[in-house]
Amino acid sequence: MRLVSGRDPVSIRRTAGGPEITNQSMDAMPARRVENGKGLLLMGLGMFLFAAVDTIAKFLTSELHPFQIVWTRQFGLLVGALFLLALHGRHLFVTAHPKLQLIRGLVAALSAAAFIFAIRYVPLADAVAVSFVAPFMVTLMAALILREPVGWRRWVAVLLGFAGSMIILRPGMGAVHPAAMLVVVAAFFFACRQVISRAIADDGTGTTILYTAMAAVLVLSVPLPWVWVTPGGSELLLLVGMALLAGFAEVCVIRALELGLAVAVAPVHYTLIIWASLYGWLAFGQFPDVWTWAGTAIIMATGMYTLRREYLAVRRAKYH
Repeated sequence: MRLVSGRDPVSIRRTAGGPEITNQSMDAMPARRVENGKGLLLMGLGMFLFAAVDTIAKFLTSELHPFQIVWTRQFGLLVGALFLLALHGRHLFVTAHPKLQLIRGLVAALSAAAFIFAIRYVPLADAVAVSFVAPFMVTLMAALILREPVGWRRWVAVLLGFAGSMIILRPGMGAVHPAAMLVVVAAFFFACRQVISRAIADDGTGTTILYTAMAAVLVLSVPLPWVWVTPGGSELLLLVGMALLAGFAEVCVIRALELGLAVAVAPVHYTLIIWASLYGWLAFGQFPDVWTWAGTAIIMATGMYTLRREYLAVRRAKYH
């Protein structure tokens, strides 16, 4: 999804791990009215709904295998992608990067699966807080793989962000379930997916959603016969509700990033920790401790700083 404001020379893609700023030429972009207020409201609603989706997924892990839960969520995305295909035609299959599109779908499936496996054991708010390190991994990979320039300020922000995650995890102290490391794995795969997104940005959002959904469902279908449990009435309702809420949340975020400036609306992504804490407390009686809040505060501050520096870097590259 591309921002089309003459005042905001960046493009944004939003997935479960958070917003991503990428370079985007403005030469062919029509000007549009920027509505940050509506964008903020929609982004906030999207985060509220994504936290609900994660809560349902965690609840279902007591009865169903994580692979089955992730498959259902990705199948919901595939249904939405097929709807897009019906609306826009078979040209959505046209891609200049078929291998990268399929690899992106693979890592998307691995990222989602690792996160659901983690929240089976880890409090929801702790898992969400640790997942916030993904943008720092994107910065690291973009510098090492794509050779994108990264200034010393952003490197300091990356180091501080990882330090914040260590405060939450406190490795070796037994404070957090070892499964929390799966969230780090999920963040790594999410970062891989975001870096691939930068390489295939010219394919368009509809094409990327279609290939990601197809590849993810295909990969997750491999282990499905060995883990499938026929859901009961309540589980089936929750699975359908989870898929619908995830789809609606995705629409909210996409629309938010279309209406508002990325630098204004993207930081609302961090409200996810608030809703995850609330849902975790109401549904599971779990509430983050002071160390989790301290680490989260560091990650949020450095994450918003990194977002701002990337935005400024894109503007300088455009106008100089």
